[in-house]
Amino acid sequence: MERQESLPLDKIKIKSIAESLLFVNEKPIEVEELNEILNVDKKAIEEALEELITDYANRASGISIVKVAGGFQMCSSPENEMWIKKMYRERGKQKLSVPSLETLAIISYKQPITRMEIESIRGVNIDGVMKHLTDLGLIKIEGRKEVPGRPFLYVTTRKFLEYFGLNALKDLPKLEEFMILASKEEITETNPAADTAVNSNTQSADEEAVLEEKTLGKNNIVPNS
Repeated sequence: MERQESLPLDKIKIKSIAESLLFVNEKPIEVEELNEILNVDKKAIEEALEELITDYANRASGISIVKVAGGFQMCSSPENEMWIKKMYRERGKQKLSVPSLETLAIISYKQPITRMEIESIRGVNIDGVMKHLTDLGLIKIEGRKEVPGRPFLYVTTRKFLEYFGLNALKDLPKLEEFMILASKEEITETNPAADTAVNSNTQSADEEAVLEEKTLGKNNIVPNS
C-alpha cells in the first residue's frame, strides 16, 4: 500500500484525488494539508485546484469550488441559492400532530382563551401541547383574564398566520375547512411526547408562571378580528 502511495501522480490523478477530498470535507482544505496527503509539489496542487475551479465554472455545475479562509472548499453554486433556501425552509417547517392541531384550532377560533377553557373543550390535559405550540412560536400569552386567579390568556401569533398562509385572523375559514387545511400539514412531530400528558413532567404552578412570564412579549401581537 505504501509503495502505491509513493508512486508519482500525474496531473489528472491529482485533480481526481483533490476533488474527492474536497467533496468529503465540510471545512476548507489548505494546500499544505493536501501536500501532506498527496506528497507532491504544492505548485502542482494549486494548479490542479485552479483547473477544478475552472472546470466546474465552465460546465455551469450546481457545485462550485471556492477559496475560503486560506483554503479550498466545495459548495453549492451561488446561482442556486434561492432553491436551496426553499428546500431547507420546507424541511425545517415543524409539522403538527392531531392533538396540537385540535388545540391550535380552539385557540384560533376562541382567542383570547385560557388553558383551563381549552382543556374543558378538549377534555384532556394539554400542558405538553401548550408548551410545544409556545416553543414553536404559534401561540403566545396576551395578558390575564380578570377572574379569580387571573389565568393567562392565549392567542395565536403572526407566525401562525404565516404557517397556514393567512393574511389576517379574519381570513380564517370555517372550522371544518381549517381542519382540512391543517391536515395537509399533518405529519408525526419530531417530539411526539410533547402531546402526551405525563404528570411527572408537569410543572408546578410557580414554575409555570415564571416560564409564561418569560414568554410575554416574544412575539408581535396579532390583533383580534
